[in-house]
This record gives sequence, structure tokens and C-alpha cells, in this order.
Amino acid sequence: MNSALPTQPLFRRFLVYLKEFKLAFFMAIIGMIGYAAIDSWIFSQLQPIIDNSLGKQNYETLRTAAYFVVPIFIARGLFNFLGTYILSWIGSNIVMKMRQQLFEKYMYLPVSFHDNNASGGLISKVIYDTEQVSGAGSKALLTLIREGAFVIGLLAVMFYYSWQLSLVFILIGPVVAIIVSIVSKRFRIVSKSIQQTMGNLTSSVEQVIKGHKVVLMFGGQQQEKSRFRERNNHNRQQNMKLVVARVLSVSSIQVLASVALAVVLYISSLPSMVEGLTPGIFTTVVVCMTMLLKPLKQLTTVNSEFQKGMAACASVFEVLDREIEIDNGQERINRLKGKIEFDNVTFYYPETETPALKDVSFSVGEGQTYALVGRSGSGKSTISSLLTRFYNIQQGQIRLDDIPIENIKLTDLRKQFALVSQHVTLFNDTIFNNIAYASEQVDEARVLEAAKIAHVQEFVNQLPEGFNTMVGENGLKLSGGQRQRIAIARAILLDAPILILDEATSALDTESERLIQDALEKLQQDRTSIVVAHRLSTIENADQIMVIEQGQIIEKGDHQTLLAQQGAYSQLHSLQFSEGNK
Repeated sequence: MNSALPTQPLFRRFLVYLKEFKLAFFMAIIGMIGYAAIDSWIFSQLQPIIDNSLGKQNYETLRTAAYFVVPIFIARGLFNFLGTYILSWIGSNIVMKMRQQLFEKYMYLPVSFHDNNASGGLISKVIYDTEQVSGAGSKALLTLIREGAFVIGLLAVMFYYSWQLSLVFILIGPVVAIIVSIVSKRFRIVSKSIQQTMGNLTSSVEQVIKGHKVVLMFGGQQQEKSRFRERNNHNRQQNMKLVVARVLSVSSIQVLASVALAVVLYISSLPSMVEGLTPGIFTTVVVCMTMLLKPLKQLTTVNSEFQKGMAACASVFEVLDREIEIDNGQERINRLKGKIEFDNVTFYYPETETPALKDVSFSVGEGQTYALVGRSGSGKSTISSLLTRFYNIQQGQIRLDDIPIENIKLTDLRKQFALVSQHVTLFNDTIFNNIAYASEQVDEARVLEAAKIAHVQEFVNQLPEGFNTMVGENGLKLSGGQRQRIAIARAILLDAPILILDEATSALDTESERLIQDALEKLQQDRTSIVVAHRLSTIENADQIMVIEQGQIIEKGDHQTLLAQQGAYSQLHSLQFSEGNK
């Protein structure tokens, strides 16, 4: 969303969040206006105290005032608490709701969105940007209403006692409005830039923490320090631009107010004005004008908070307005048999001109194992991503049990697949909960059975806390083989009819590979399997092997047939076999 967009539509949309807190907001307004009204009333009593009590030496007014001072300030404190607490409560609820909406939106956005957006920037939106919205929702509104009501109250007191002197102050209003308008645009632009730099900072920290071992091994500390220092300094510069704009606007408005005050003092000295002025009226007007400087300063300062909040709203709403994954599927599927068909499928990744797959056609019968081999980037993993509709094809058709996949409800479609990848994703939770992740009904016996089949129990029995062992972020406390076995146990528990193995045994030691291969063989029983393989020794028993090159199938057949053809598969096999015997 462009930073030049007007604030008004954003503010109207922001007010929608306030609707469910209408009663609380009304109470907060009463508190803030009550607070400002008491302050204004106190200043309005200066004239009778000065003219009657001090000027005429009638001290009864002072005695009466003495009885009311403490109760008035107690009421003032209660009004202040009412307004401040309730607005802060509303602001925190709005932030919580926005964070929840953003978090949920991230989960339903297409994979392509996450491919094109750094995770650090997305995290910054949830943590930092929503906090800026809280500034607009609580602090800015608090100051805007309370100080605004105070300014109106002081002006009313001034006009009541001397409209001639007060008129001078009103004349500077349009100039103040012009300054605020110009500075507001500046605040919005700089605030948006600050949000972007915060996203970059978050990304830098996230990358170094996740890649800490790589940084240590390659001695990249100096490089990372310099990169972070540059981004950190850029963030500081943007914040200083905001400070400069804020200070200049406050100073300009205060200078204007001082000019008005000087004019009032000069006019008060004219003979035509002196006759109608009493010491009480003069003191009241001058004190009120002086007191106006503070709320005017706060109203100008709060403009920066408000504009930061609106820029943050623009950032948050830009994500919330994005289209979630398109799901036009109407067919509800409980369990497929596992037949897969690719019919002249052509697919381009977003913003690329070269097809990742071109006119790919093949058919997998239920219970069969199809293996995909080829160089990195040839399109093997793309096939599994299309099956689960992480991306939508541009040409051709993919069918499961003769049903086009776009006709199947996404939730039902993905329940038909169990994925075991070389990049295992584990959550910072216990081993048991990672195996049982997102299971509708956790059956402990079934979890333990899945763990046994996947050879998880073998290493769990050696851990002091067993299945209650925390695995650390993405399973960092476990070895690669252990993580892989947990992923297989999760797939076994899911009991889906179609299995996708995406280089599941790559980069593992021989012992781990033997155990995992045994677990995978048990997992593949009575299931249709798509195996993306790097080690050809793991797919020799596949029903069909397809060799993919630059998005096209260049060879197809079983292991023996492909070896006999003396083609690409045979060359790849010979190369791996010769390397294995060195």
C-alpha cells in the first residue's frame, strides 16, 4: 500500500476495530472530557478569586475554594484513570486482534507469498507494526481527545472573559493546520520507511541465529556485524528524521503561539482595552494562553504517533487484504484409492518465463511406487508441490482417482498425502507431540506404534525424559537421522493413501539410512508412493522410474529397462556406482 495514500480511509477502517468496544470507548471519552473540563473550570475560577478575593479583600471565596480543592482533584484523578486505563485496554485488545488476524492470514496465504517475502519482515509486521497501531489506538487517541477537549475548554474560558484578546489566538489556527498537514505527510513516509528497516533488522537477526553454526564455521562474524551495523544505522537515521520533523513542527507551532501571546500583551496595553480589563480577566486570559502551549505541543507530537499508527495500519491491511489460497473445490473426499494422473501439465513459477514443467504426462496406479530422478532444478520436487496444490498449474490437468484436483476441497486434498522430506520441520515441543502433530484425536497407543515402526523408540528409550523430551527449535537437539525418523512416524500416524518422499534419505549416515529405509518400506506398504530420489540404490524396486530433465520426462521405465537402454539413467547409475566403489 502506497505511503502517499490519505489517512482518512485508513482511519475509517481502523475505527471498525473500535466498534466492538463502543461502550468502553464512550466511558473513556467521558473520563477524558471530564478530566479536561475540571482543568478548564479551575482556570475559569482565577478571575473571581483575583478580582473578588484579592482585589476587594473578600476572603470568603478563598475559604470556600479550600473545601473543594481536594474533592476536585480526587474527581480529576478518577476521570484520568477512567480515560487512560480504558483506552489502554482497548488498544491492547486491538493489537491482540490484529496480531491474531495476521497470524491466521499467514497460514492461509499461498506458498508463493511466503516464497517472495522474508520471514523476518513478516514477523516484524506481527510484533512491531501492530505495536505502532496500539500507539494510534491508545496513546494518540488519549492525547487527541483529552488535550483537544482541554484546548476547547481553555478557548471557551478565554472567549467568555475577553473575546477581543482571544480572537488573536484564533487567527493563527489556519497556519497551525497547514503546518500539521505538511508534517503529517512527512511522518507517514518516514514511519513507513522505519517499518521496512525494522523488517530488515529482524531478518538479519533471524538469519544469524538460524545460521549461527555457518557463521562460526566460515568466520562470517565481521561480515554479519558490518551488515547489521549498516541496517541498524539506517534504522537510527530514519528515527532521527522522525524526531527532526516532530521537533520542528512543535517549535514552529509554539513560536506562532508566542507571537499570538505577544500581540495579546501589546493590545492589552492600549488605552481602549485597559479600561475594560480587570486584573482577574487579564491574568485568566494570559494564563490560559500560556497553558495552551503544552496541549498544543502534545497535539502536534501525538500527530507523529498517529501517523506512525496509520502507516502501520497500511502495512497490516496490505497483508490482510491479500487473497488467500484459492479453493474452488466442491467435492468432499474421505479417502482416495491413490491413482495419480498428470495430463500434459505445464507449470511456470510466479514471475518466471521458463517453465518448471513442460507437457508432463504420466499415470501412477493405486499402490504403485513411482520414482523421479534427475539433476537439481530439473522439476522433480515441483511435481509433489503441484499434487498438494501449493501452486496451481497453467496448462493441462492433474487427476486423483479420475477427479481433477482443483475440484477437491483443499483440506480434503491435503489429507490424502503424507510428506517426508529431506528438510524435516519439527516444532519446539516434545517428541510425542511432534509425532502426533495436528492429529484430530491423539491415541497414545497409535503414536507409540508409529514410533516403533519408524525406529523412533530405539533412541527415545535412551533419553531421560523419553517421549516427553523437548526437541528444540526445528529439532536442533536431535541428529538428522532422529529427526527424519520422527517425520516418518508422523507420516505413519497420518495414514494417508499417497506418500511423497522427497529425497528422504539424502545426507544420512549408513546406519541411519538403513533404519530409515526399513521404516520407509513399511510406510510404503499398500500406498501409492512418489519418490524423489538422489540415491538410485533406494529406488531400484520402484514400479516406474522417470528421468526428468529441464521440466520434461526424457526416460521412463523400471530399473532394468532403463539400464538396458543405456541412456541418461544408465549413465547416472554408472556414475553413482563408480563413486560408491572408490
